[in-house]
Amino acid sequence: MSIVNEENRSLEAKYRITSRLYDVLDYPWERQYREWRPRLLSDVRGAVIEVGVGTGRNLPHYHPDAEVTGIDLSKGMLKRATRRSRSAVCTFHPVHEDATVMASVPTSHFDWLVSTFLCCVMPDHLQPAAIEQFARVLKPGGRFRLLEMVYSKDPALRRRQRFFAPFVQMVYGARFDRDTLSHIEQSPQLHVTETHYLKADTYLVIDGLCRK
Repeated sequence: MSIVNEENRSLEAKYRITSRLYDVLDYPWERQYREWRPRLLSDVRGAVIEVGVGTGRNLPHYHPDAEVTGIDLSKGMLKRATRRSRSAVCTFHPVHEDATVMASVPTSHFDWLVSTFLCCVMPDHLQPAAIEQFARVLKPGGRFRLLEMVYSKDPALRRRQRFFAPFVQMVYGARFDRDTLSHIEQSPQLHVTETHYLKADTYLVIDGLCRK
């Protein structure tokens, strides 16, 4: 079962094409990301939901004790993630779902929620709905970790980001000006425990707990 928010249907259509070329297009950035993924996932155990699993780049880096449910809006991305999961040591369950709805995902089920570069793709006005779902599917005391791209405050780096911004939005639907951290901070059930950057002030990691 899958239900897609009507506003996300255009993004789903975009990824029917993008999914075929995603790993090739993303390769220059993935050379950096693959160094970060083991650190991001080193303490993740138990029942895990990865929201926006994409082509499954995180899957080889999960611990054997992780049972990962990977949801994505794109069936094409899920197909590639499933293929990549064959070389992973974790258990993987692909689910075609919209992060703003998660109709087929059980409540208070997961120990961890992981998301890398999902919210920079999601329009700001849809993020509160997704964050509400994040809180719903996590167990009380469950943890979350998000990695997102944001605009740098450094003028030179920001100019470089602005140069790439039209390409990034056209191909991935992503933007650097999403206000994800503020949306999470406004959630009554999610508590941000730490934020830090992986590189400069552009790759933002948001850690927290579900306190329902």
